[in-house]
Amino acid sequence: MRQAVFVAPAERDELDRMRGAHAAAAKQFRVSASGSEVWGWQGRTLGRRAGDCWLRIVSAEADKAGGRLWEGTATADTRVPRSVPRPRLRAVLDWTSPDVAYRAELTEYVSVQPVTSGTPALDQDIALPDSWWSELKSALGTLATVPTDRGSVRQNWVDRNFRRFLGMDPVLIRETTTGHADLHWANLTRAPLVILDWENWGRLPVGYDLGLLHAYSLAVPATAARIRHEFAHVLDTDAGLTGELVALAQLLQACSRGVHPILAPLVARWAQELTHTPVPCRFRSSMRNVGA
Repeated sequence: MRQAVFVAPAERDELDRMRGAHAAAAKQFRVSASGSEVWGWQGRTLGRRAGDCWLRIVSAEADKAGGRLWEGTATADTRVPRSVPRPRLRAVLDWTSPDVAYRAELTEYVSVQPVTSGTPALDQDIALPDSWWSELKSALGTLATVPTDRGSVRQNWVDRNFRRFLGMDPVLIRETTTGHADLHWANLTRAPLVILDWENWGRLPVGYDLGLLHAYSLAVPATAARIRHEFAHVLDTDAGLTGELVALAQLLQACSRGVHPILAPLVARWAQELTHTPVPCRFRSSMRNVGA
């Protein structure tokens, strides 16, 4: 059974606030939102279909709005080549009321469904065609060439957290590339490929994106193996290993907060296999439950 991590706010006031903001944005854009609600992480975003568009709002405390995550979709639209398949941005609207800031993004509607919904993790074989894998390889290769000063993964996070989540000394990030930074199955559509949710894109360690996608596939060994086969030229390098370990550490940080209880022991076991180092004790009991 999948665990939904992209869910509506638990508090009724928050739920009503986000729905009200979405309705206000639809009115400003002169569109009619009629599709099903799609919530983001911890109810921070809300998206719905609006005719041939997709209307998504993001909210934050007024003094925390702006910056890299806030502007990611807009900067990707202008700086990432169109050959990287993603929704086109049509309009942006910002407002504050009174202590909460909002950004509304109107993009083209993508009719192809994401591989998963409600969770970034894969739990069944999806049998994607060879053409899909070729499209992903081409898209990530093109994205890697995009110059940007947006930093998505930083060395100081590694320095502070590697012992805590991987039980090992921090690695030094020596090689970086431009990547998506949130490459999981809810952000990838079925064939033909479209890559969704560009708020976090930027510079990151080589191997990070692919290591993250592989980790989110560990419950489906056939797909995990396909990723390692298709992207061995990245993952089977020293730089690729560094990036993958950073991705695993960040995913284990999320798992330590209670998300992905089924995936957590698989990620911990894979990290231990790569590093030959015991993971911290908080993950060992769950590893025993999957026969590690």
